[in-house]
Amino acid sequence: MKNYTGMNVLITGSTSGIGLAIAKVFAKKNATIIFNGFASIEEINTIQADLSRITSGRVLYHGADLTKQNEIESMIEAINQDVGGVDILINNAGIQHISPIEDFPPEKWDLVLALNLSAAFHTTRLCLSQMKEKGWGRIINVASVHGLVASMQKAAYVAAKHGIIGLTKVVALETAKQDITCNAICPGWVLTPLVEKQIQTRAEQNQQTQEQATHDLLSEKQPSLSFVDPYHIGELCVFLCSDAAQQITGVALPIDGGWTAQ
Repeated sequence: MKNYTGMNVLITGSTSGIGLAIAKVFAKKNATIIFNGFASIEEINTIQADLSRITSGRVLYHGADLTKQNEIESMIEAINQDVGGVDILINNAGIQHISPIEDFPPEKWDLVLALNLSAAFHTTRLCLSQMKEKGWGRIINVASVHGLVASMQKAAYVAAKHGIIGLTKVVALETAKQDITCNAICPGWVLTPLVEKQIQTRAEQNQQTQEQATHDLLSEKQPSLSFVDPYHIGELCVFLCSDAAQQITGVALPIDGGWTAQ
């Protein structure tokens, strides 16, 4: 596996859930970590201290609101000045809203598309030139099985995740002759705060226990009846950044307990 010492890894939406797990996996490989997301000052300090204990690299935080283009630009500019650019970009930030299309609030549509899709476009366009100058780069978009298949009442999320897989393919084609790859990872159910909220809502609506609601959620889609481990997603990211994965580019790789095999 590649030595990640001295490499700068930006993970968006990494103050919790999948993003934080990815940050910890790369920290264990001694990369410099730039984490991003919303959290209290106390939570940010704790995350920074925890990551610093497991990496020989630096640990930086940037609180850019990724729904705002100017804040994304400021974040990338700060990273360029502080550590000399992004070597590995992991676009993970995301948000969900569930509603039938006819009741879907337009402002929620705009928010989901901005964070789940447009933010990845902006970070990618801002990081690519420096990757090309260095002659190496890795971009990983954390999509979803919903980038491959649809579910009802998730119009914006499904549209954004399908869109990010399309973006992944275009970036891969445009960088195919350089040592830069761009891939998408498509997780199934992962027990993140986002999914925990969905389980709670399901339990309340159906008057179920948390255990019943969890089982029903998994059994509808995920044949393994187990949640995907976020640290496995982190290890998959590490592999896709390794020399062994140099010719893997433009793919949408499910990690979903058999969901999309059905």
